[in-house]
Amino acid sequence: MSRPMEEDTNKNEEEEFNTGPLSVLMMSVKNNTQVLINCRNNKKLLGRVRAFDRHCNMVLENVREMWTEVPKTGKGKKKAQPINKDRFISKMFLRGDSVIIVLRNPK
Repeated sequence: MSRPMEEDTNKNEEEEFNTGPLSVLMMSVKNNTQVLINCRNNKKLLGRVRAFDRHCNMVLENVREMWTEVPKTGKGKKKAQPINKDRFISKMFLRGDSVIIVLRNPK
């Protein structure tokens, strides 16, 4: 049995999720749309949000992780060009403190 104060908190949080900044994540969950997430490790994640909380912890599905790498060069060679890399992750948990920005419906 939940107390009235708890119910108020839950209603307020739900209202926040529907109208506040986290509505981007809410719409992704509801409409099964993709989001692009920039992370603190300079990687980008393109995927669908299954679930999230107020800390921006997320369960993501069908994620494409993208980053760039600069190959090591030998002696006397000029600086190598960065190489774009990516990999597919079917399911992942993303901790919210590594999230910088979330973009909805990247075209």
